[in-house]
Amino acid sequence: MEPPPEHGRLRAKPEKKGRRPPAGQVKKQVKMERSHVEDDIATTLSKLHLESDRITEGTALCYDDRMAEPYCTWDSRFPERPERVTTTMHKIHDYGLLDRCVVIESRLAVKEEIMLIHSADYVERIKSTEKMDADQLRSMAANYDMIYLHEKIYPACCLAVGCILQVVDNVMRGVVRNGLAVVRPPGHNALSDTANGYCIFNNLAIAARYAQKEHNIERVMIIDWDIHHGQGTQYIFEEDNSVLCFSIHRYEHGDFWPNLAESDCTAVGSGSGKGFNINVPWNKTGMADADYLAAFHNVLLPVAHEFRPQLILVAAGFSGVIGDPQGNMLTLPSCFTHLTHMLQPFASGRVILALEGGYNLRSTAEATCACLKSLLGDPCPMLELPYVTKHSALESISTVIIVQRRFWKSLRGHETGNVRDNAVTQVPRARMLDIDRALDRSMLEVMRPVAPHHTGLVYDDRMKEHKNLWEMDHPEQPQRIAQIHARHQELNLLERCQPIPAKLATEMELQRCHSPRYIKDLKQSQNLKPRDLQRMSAEYNSIYICPRTYECALMAVGSTFNVVEAVLTSQVRNGLAIVRPPGHHAEKDMACGFCFFNNVALAARHAQSLYSSKMRVLILDWDVHHGNGTQHMFEDDPSVLYISLHRYDNGMFFPNSDDADYDKVGHGNGEGFNVNIPWNGSRMGDPEYMSAFMAIVMPISYQFQPDLVLISAGFDAAQGDPLGGCKVTPECYAHMTHMLMSLGGGRVVMVLEGGYNLSSISESMTTCTRTLLGDTPPYLERLSPPLPSALDSMNKVIATQRKYWPCLQLLIPEMDSQRRMLKAQKPSMWSQQNEPPIRRGSIWAQTDTSSQGRPPDSASLYSVGTMDTQESTYKGESPGETSQSRGPSTISLQSNSTQDQEVEADPQRRKLSLWPQAAPPSSLPSETEELHHQARRLSLSLRQMPDVGADSADTKPRSKAKVTLGGVTSIRPANDARSRPTEQKESDMSASGSSKGQSDSEEEDRCCRQGRCPEPPAPIFTLTSGPGMVYTVVPLTNCPQLRAVSAVPDRGLDVWQACEECGAEGENWVCLSCYKVYCGRYINSHMEGHWANSGHPIVLSYADLSTWCYGCDAYIHHEILMPIKEEVHRLKFGQGMGS
Repeated sequence: MEPPPEHGRLRAKPEKKGRRPPAGQVKKQVKMERSHVEDDIATTLSKLHLESDRITEGTALCYDDRMAEPYCTWDSRFPERPERVTTTMHKIHDYGLLDRCVVIESRLAVKEEIMLIHSADYVERIKSTEKMDADQLRSMAANYDMIYLHEKIYPACCLAVGCILQVVDNVMRGVVRNGLAVVRPPGHNALSDTANGYCIFNNLAIAARYAQKEHNIERVMIIDWDIHHGQGTQYIFEEDNSVLCFSIHRYEHGDFWPNLAESDCTAVGSGSGKGFNINVPWNKTGMADADYLAAFHNVLLPVAHEFRPQLILVAAGFSGVIGDPQGNMLTLPSCFTHLTHMLQPFASGRVILALEGGYNLRSTAEATCACLKSLLGDPCPMLELPYVTKHSALESISTVIIVQRRFWKSLRGHETGNVRDNAVTQVPRARMLDIDRALDRSMLEVMRPVAPHHTGLVYDDRMKEHKNLWEMDHPEQPQRIAQIHARHQELNLLERCQPIPAKLATEMELQRCHSPRYIKDLKQSQNLKPRDLQRMSAEYNSIYICPRTYECALMAVGSTFNVVEAVLTSQVRNGLAIVRPPGHHAEKDMACGFCFFNNVALAARHAQSLYSSKMRVLILDWDVHHGNGTQHMFEDDPSVLYISLHRYDNGMFFPNSDDADYDKVGHGNGEGFNVNIPWNGSRMGDPEYMSAFMAIVMPISYQFQPDLVLISAGFDAAQGDPLGGCKVTPECYAHMTHMLMSLGGGRVVMVLEGGYNLSSISESMTTCTRTLLGDTPPYLERLSPPLPSALDSMNKVIATQRKYWPCLQLLIPEMDSQRRMLKAQKPSMWSQQNEPPIRRGSIWAQTDTSSQGRPPDSASLYSVGTMDTQESTYKGESPGETSQSRGPSTISLQSNSTQDQEVEADPQRRKLSLWPQAAPPSSLPSETEELHHQARRLSLSLRQMPDVGADSADTKPRSKAKVTLGGVTSIRPANDARSRPTEQKESDMSASGSSKGQSDSEEEDRCCRQGRCPEPPAPIFTLTSGPGMVYTVVPLTNCPQLRAVSAVPDRGLDVWQACEECGAEGENWVCLSCYKVYCGRYINSHMEGHWANSGHPIVLSYADLSTWCYGCDAYIHHEILMPIKEEVHRLKFGQGMGS
């Protein structure tokens, strides 16, 4: 029976006990297993959007001088005047931007196109103005609010619409990537049969309907950042779920024009359009860059990823720019460059801006040019400091989230508590009045000269000479960089990049981060013999050293320096370093986790040495392992902001240190400049990483405003990586790269760290390179809600960091109160059960965690199950027993006190290994033994893949002892620890609890709060794989999702019911919340789809009565489920389960 989620297949066959297979048989098995792994990964990656179609480039620009002809004949001071567009076009020409655009010929929109939105009578009424005299025009205009009419207003309106439709056609046909229409009169206030607020025809509403009709577009997003609410657009689409309207505007609780209650955030649409209208109302003036960007990060971006628009139309009004007489805001033109940049990953880059309002001629012209620069692909400018989100803006954004989260899953789950009253830096009044100087500063940065080359790339084959002399299948292998480079060549990316030469770093340069003694010791390795190299390697954690290691490490550092220099000297806009060995685990005086010198940390210090020690550097580390070395080097330095997204598993994932947890924020002057986002579990993918970026990474990074961005780009969180166990796709890496490119004036350097699946790292890094080169990030599949444990981690990070970063101080007060109220009203059955003490373990953990809460000395990130390593993680051998002398059938489960004594007696075994060290040359195993261990290592690596499944759920458990090995539970037959008397078990449990410093029940409660479940003491399902090894699938208890289980409906159950989606009858599951029936993973995956759409986490198999929790990503077992299982068993077999 297959579980409903994606799970891999376990192909290893059981082996007879008592003797090892011959070398030839094991070698064949190793080869077959490796082939299966590679085939599975290749199949998975083939389903991804890795190779996009033809790259669409170019920005369309459409304008017609005839739009400048109408004006108000009776009031020369009327704000909507011809100079708005003429001044803008002159500024575009003066900056040299016009020559870089694809100029599109204008046209008049025809009546039928205008009638896509407006009534025929209204169109005829406006057309009649061509024959009216001045008095008649003024009399007719008096019937509308804030409108003037002119004899040439009708053709100008038709040109405004026609120009936008021309841009739509060229963008949708792939002639250009995006476009700008400089048009007037504006349109967003116009209703279907009424002119309003300077607007006659609703230009973008017509464009949206036109795109849907002529280009078969299903989903259009209209973004309106004009200071006035576009009520006309809202009314037109308020019942339409194919057009999402998002507006940021001045509201002041209804006191600002158009003075409508419908301009508030509570107006969400009606009918089928409910939730498809989002208003972000500013209730105070003086809003600045940080406020607008906060609205995008916290509301627009998450919703846009969920809505997945196929076309984005922007009502680009610039009445919110500093100096505008109507807006009274403080946003600078540079801010709108960033807003435009944020939109470009959506809709395959099909973004069209159309001029709306803006009544300070210079402010409007400068802001339009700033947006055009972004559309043309130029880097985003630096924003001015201080960058602080205002209290009023946080209140407005928080209210929007509260209102809209019932419609958008992407807005749910973040619990932020109360807004802390931060001291908002007030802009000096003299500066507020000096509009020209503010615009001068902003445009000086916006128009900063652009480097002649897009992306610099460094690579050198000599870095492949660092290799493991004793273990050829070590994951940190030379082929990592070779295959990445080859893939770049296959996709013709090398010819698009500027080559950067490699070089060796000097010892003086290394001393910026590393001690002279350590450098000297490593340098001496060049002359050591193999036996001495092996012994030297064993002195460090997860390290191998060869004669060429030192020089390769120098080249990795020096090559990174060269890329940083090329970026900072404007030779290239950004850069890429394909280097090895990696660096982020390397400490000041110690190699660690495949790393020798800390490439990125040294690059940060190198950049500061070239320019200024006060240069602000952001280091973003998305390697699946925490960069312990990087954190320690900068934890007291406020000039370097270190942000890491990594797998933590409550301290049980390499490097197995509390330093990787969310509460480590730096110290001294560096307090608040260390941000850890720790994942407590496997299978983290695009939803979790994108959510963390939008909610935490980007807001904090924007407030920090770095001068340089360094990415520790490890790709071991990628789908298919054998060490990471996560599911991040190449597309997600591209989108994260695009977001980071908005920082530091575009000065971004990506440096390779980890990543051990050759296909995954090659595809992931090439998508990042294409993004750095300016290509639109590839299409990102719909994001499902983040896993509960991920939301828990993010909320803890926000709660910890918000006192340092005002951008995180949102007010979303109802989540906790609603949850507490529900608990008070309806106590859950599962919370009242008295569970017996249990030994906690996890099928996703890497070691048996029963003896310690968070030990720094008992786990291996990649335990491969070999019995020949001197640093065994199995807690069963006596101090004098060698690991070669025992096989898997002789592992016994020791008490915790014994384990602790054993570790103390053997300090060498306290080491936490990223990859097991090979034995010294004097005790290397025979060829047959080594092949045997390779087979077992490979079989275990299969179980550390993100998708691990079970063959059957029908096998009855027998008395077996279990030890967790690299994420899989190994069990052996009876005559072991499980056959001891109950009293002895309870004694051992007590010892375990005391060693952890808390009771098992307390530990269970903590696990449930974190969205993870403790496991039961006995396996429920067993399966066999690998030579002589048996594994279990262990259901979890006390699942926090059990609240979602509902009573069996009055209509009863139909255990033979077919899938409600496809009619399949082979493998169906019933949702225990709504009791709908859908098929499982190996039919058509419709139950997975139901979980993604409904959020109902717990399902039961009609085939074998197993229960799966999508929230915990595991099988579960609990008393609350037994009545339902009993009923299903009775209906299916005619008798109860106990009969």
